Amino acid sequence: MIPQEAKRELAAIVGPKGYLDRDEDLALYEYDGGVDMARPEMVVFPQTSEQVAAIARITAKYGIPMVGRGAGTGLSGGAIACQGGVMISFARMNRILEIDLENERAVVQPGVVNLDISLAVDADGYFYAPDPSSQKACTIGGNVAENAGGPHTLAYGVTTNHVLGLECVLPDGSVFTTGGKEVDLPGYDLTGLLTGSEGTMALVTKVVVRLMRKPEAVQTLLAVYDDPEDCGRTVAEITARAITPVAIEMMDGVLLRMVEEATHAGYPMDAAAVLLIEVEGLKEATEEQVEQIREACLGCGAREVRMARSPEERDLLWKGRKNAFGAVGRVSPSFVVQDGMVPRAKIPSTLRFIRQVSERYGLLISNIFHAGDGNMHPIILFNKRRPGELQKALRAGEEILEHCVAEGGSITGEHGVGIEKLALMRVQFSEDSIECMVRLKRLFDPEERLNPGKLYPTHKGCLEIRQPALRPGAILY
Repeated sequence: MIPQEAKRELAAIVGPKGYLDRDEDLALYEYDGGVDMARPEMVVFPQTSEQVAAIARITAKYGIPMVGRGAGTGLSGGAIACQGGVMISFARMNRILEIDLENERAVVQPGVVNLDISLAVDADGYFYAPDPSSQKACTIGGNVAENAGGPHTLAYGVTTNHVLGLECVLPDGSVFTTGGKEVDLPGYDLTGLLTGSEGTMALVTKVVVRLMRKPEAVQTLLAVYDDPEDCGRTVAEITARAITPVAIEMMDGVLLRMVEEATHAGYPMDAAAVLLIEVEGLKEATEEQVEQIREACLGCGAREVRMARSPEERDLLWKGRKNAFGAVGRVSPSFVVQDGMVPRAKIPSTLRFIRQVSERYGLLISNIFHAGDGNMHPIILFNKRRPGELQKALRAGEEILEHCVAEGGSITGEHGVGIEKLALMRVQFSEDSIECMVRLKRLFDPEERLNPGKLYPTHKGCLEIRQPALRPGAILY
């Protein structure tokens, strides 16, 4: 429990309208986009780096756990206060502090919505490349914590490739900076270390990001298939032709029908799968690549290859892709989204394995994923009101991720480990590797108060990790 004196000191920092501590308000902060739930004891809304540092000093004084939170769109429980304590919401630290087009940089606070950076520089011909599907809602601080990706990861990379510097607050209230606008500063790459550390080492209060010029030409294609495995073969064929599209996204028939019914984006309702492919660059180069991609798709069994004829049609196709998870919510009361990685050549066999898991568990599993880099997103539909279905869905997801590792891949490509994949870290890493991670975290957070119970497993079993950490009365659903 947070001592009343600590609450008073925290409230004095952020003001009377800068915190929440009533149960009915805290209930809004006990979940993210995953399935785990736990309620913080207090949520504070700082507006400056100085306030974040002061909050950290008070929590250090009283030994209170802290959890940073962006928009709560994460899918692995990374922003869940599984040991109660203070949640620091960055919703009010949402200003773009500087736009430096001459040097292709921007400096932003962590609560800035991802898409807002691109909107701020769009008229000048620039954009911010990382584009998670939740980019209209997710924030840069959360993107940094999870090293978020998105459909255009194939050509542009993930968040770490576009974050150049950070201002951070340690759990004791110390403030430090890493990197900056400059290129290749000397010293350890702390920016790279902290990007993807899931908020377990420091609270990010400022981010320097890279801006990029918009391409001269963009072409978007939709390839339609009667067999999902042909999609996987197509990805390998495109790569073999030395073409690197900026995006190759796949949706199977189950999901595209949900998406089409929700968004009316123009996807064929009778298809078994589609590939959404985008190329960009110089006009002449994109035209040549479009023809080669068309040949590759038809050669691998596509029954049809369409090209978006206008920016509006392109936007509609992408609207369907980026609203896919919302479309699933119209059909199933509950679902679990996984994000294992496999080598591109293993996509067809992994799709077969997912189908076998679906049949074995009697659960409907639809597929949508970044096919270009093998980042699989099987969506496991279930009804949490049916006894045992949540456990079945979680176990099905674990089997899929174990298979991804066995095929030379990873348990996560962009969603992070959070609470959800703690036990699976031992499938991915040796005990020595995990111990190294633990020791590194303790250099930044020796008392382990910052986002505790995340990213790396303790020596307890999986159920001990996931359930006792939740506050009394919390619901795991």
